[in-house]
Amino acid sequence: MNLEIICNQVISLSRSVGQFIQAETIKISDIETKSKNSLVTYVDKTAEQKIVDGLIPFISNAGFITEEDTLDQIENEYMWIIDPLDGTTNFIHGIPFYSISIALQRKNETILGVVLEVTSDECFYAWEGSSAFLNEKKIQVSDTPTLAESLLATGFPYYDYNRVDNYLALLKHFMQETRGIRRMGSAALDLAYVACGRMDGFYEYSLNPWDVAAGAFIVQQAGGKVTDFNGGNDYLYGKEIVAGNSLLFSDFSDAIKEFMSR
Repeated sequence: MNLEIICNQVISLSRSVGQFIQAETIKISDIETKSKNSLVTYVDKTAEQKIVDGLIPFISNAGFITEEDTLDQIENEYMWIIDPLDGTTNFIHGIPFYSISIALQRKNETILGVVLEVTSDECFYAWEGSSAFLNEKKIQVSDTPTLAESLLATGFPYYDYNRVDNYLALLKHFMQETRGIRRMGSAALDLAYVACGRMDGFYEYSLNPWDVAAGAFIVQQAGGKVTDFNGGNDYLYGKEIVAGNSLLFSDFSDAIKEFMSR
């Protein structure tokens, strides 16, 4: 199996689906509510179907984990993890920050990731054994050495508020101890921005595998570190993630652990 060839095929597919997304205009009647503050449109669903249909020929008998339940999840050696439109709320409101995220796993290990920023056509990607890339140029995480010099990204929970007081206390801490925090609305892109050094770190909870699988892998291939809030590896299904460069990661993750374990 040539993962570089498959990665290029995924990039081409993502760009094709991205063109579809860009061409669509959403009306209020097109918006559905899956749960509180969790929105979906026919664009999400159609984009996911296009991605699934496009991926099927690349690897025979691969399974799928999809956000919009296009097909039943079947466990296989190879699994595609797909978010057809990460940042649906941004898309609905015309805010140009949303993405397509596609990851491939082999025996529960991510071996390929592609994140396409749809409106700018910036494509971040990597495969097992490769560097990380942005539109064919190698990228790496920043070399910012301290939190005091860092710019961080985060996201806010939209349904799980049980930890929100701790989270807001942590936000206050980082507001005071860093150069700033950005909340842009697509976890996949937040991770991609860490991978290319635009952001020095990212943290969030209440996320799903399709939000982070591709982006987390790209960060790692770009020389960064990724853990859950406790410093472990359960960031894919544990609904919490920390990502950043290795120079500031210890102080960054220690602060998150301190505030979120109270």
